[in-house]
Amino acid sequence: MKLLFKESYLAFIKNSCNTHSFRNFYAEIDDKTVDIVKGGKTSCAFFVSSVLLTFGLIKANHLTVDGLLKDMKKSGWYLIDKPLPGAVLLWEEKIGHEHTGFFIIDKKAISNSTIKNCPVMHSFDYLGKRKIKAIYWHKRLEKNVFN
Repeated sequence: MKLLFKESYLAFIKNSCNTHSFRNFYAEIDDKTVDIVKGGKTSCAFFVSSVLLTFGLIKANHLTVDGLLKDMKKSGWYLIDKPLPGAVLLWEEKIGHEHTGFFIIDKKAISNSTIKNCPVMHSFDYLGKRKIKAIYWHKRLEKNVFN
């Protein structure tokens, strides 16, 4: 038996659509329990890092895009020019924050929706409304076998 890394990774991302798994993450702030991802409104880094951590492609879970990107760079992710299935996308800043998700195929991406508060499939450039700032790739996505 040969376990297939990339097929499993892409299936995990696709199967994350409409799940509430990334909707809440709690912290204690001033002796109060606070959902710091606001019921899923700010869960993009939590979603992406959870997938990458599950597949051993980063070292830790993250709640900010900045923390996620730092870990990705330390973990072997690098910039590419054109999106490939499974690549991590970084969109330009809008309304005070950057946004991250995954390129899937045929100009489709999956990222956390601030409207639905969960990961959804959508146009990779939000129908021309949001520019892609960077595309990240990892060499383990090319091998397609678990190490």
